Amino acid sequence: MAGLRHWPRWATPLTWLIGLLPLGSALWRLGEAVNPVELLTRSTGTWALTGLLLTLTITPLRQLSGWPALWHLRRPLGLLAFAYGLIHLLIYLLLDQQLDWAEIGRDVFKRPFITAGMAGFVLLLPLAITSTDGWMRRLKRRWGLLHRLVYPAAMLAVLHDLWLVKKDLTEPLIYAAALALLLGWRLWRRWHSAFHWHSPERK
Repeated sequence: MAGLRHWPRWATPLTWLIGLLPLGSALWRLGEAVNPVELLTRSTGTWALTGLLLTLTITPLRQLSGWPALWHLRRPLGLLAFAYGLIHLLIYLLLDQQLDWAEIGRDVFKRPFITAGMAGFVLLLPLAITSTDGWMRRLKRRWGLLHRLVYPAAMLAVLHDLWLVKKDLTEPLIYAAALALLLGWRLWRRWHSAFHWHSPERK
């Protein structure tokens, strides 16, 4: 299938620019917000989760479209998700808890959505650090294995969102369904490849 085979140089900076627009929008609305900390917390959390799901969308999109160059979108999208997650965490630590480590420790152990969010961020940390070409070359096949941590990280992010909301679960359930679909696609592809490989027609 003819299509996007070479990644244009301008596409990565454009991805970053578009990806940072939600942060700019949240900062722009801070002056009008009743609770600016909550606005920033919700906005950065939502876009961290959205960024993770968009990152996981690239593989099925590439497989369906036959456009290999889409692979280049994974890194900026993943790093944007990490950046939003980092800001989300810093807002919680600095503005919400004001670096009260005893209170933060109690939160981590007593509130499941905080535990899930923290664990998800910890899993994303090595992925962000090793996202460079140099780390890819250094780790070789282990790089791919390490970056499978994105799957449990995305599951924990969805749980964090699901357990955080107390009333209307519509949005968290949409995120959960999207993640289930993306993971289900990968499982189906793996099963299909294995079945096709062992089918009698190939022997």
